[in-house]
Amino acid sequence: MVINSITSLAIACFIALAVFHVSNAQNTPQDYLNAHNAARSQVRVGPMQWDEKVAAYARAYVDKLKGDCKWCILGAHTPRYDYNSNTCVGGECRHYTQVVWRNSVRLGCAKVRCNNGGTIISCNYDPRGNYVNQRPY
Repeated sequence: MVINSITSLAIACFIALAVFHVSNAQNTPQDYLNAHNAARSQVRVGPMQWDEKVAAYARAYVDKLKGDCKWCILGAHTPRYDYNSNTCVGGECRHYTQVVWRNSVRLGCAKVRCNNGGTIISCNYDPRGNYVNQRPY
């Protein structure tokens, strides 16, 4: 595993999709896997596996951010990815495309309570995805 492939994509807020709701109940590796694998199964992409090394990078990342959660603005949204054009339609979809990126098979997530009472959840993927001009699946 190459460190750059893990650290190059750290999503500071957990990917919130229609099938994928951030809640205080998402605390275990299985909770994160279930949410990711539900989204992946909708587009017939195989399941991910939990990886403690990948999770360690996510933990290190969120620990650095817990002093201020102000910039964390992701909320629940539906996937805005159009497979035919391989583009995001009407907004951002790179978080979604990373979740369903076929070659990303290892997952690690971490959650931290911020000093201002907010919560940051970050998930890292190995190998990373979201390569320009490539389809996620």
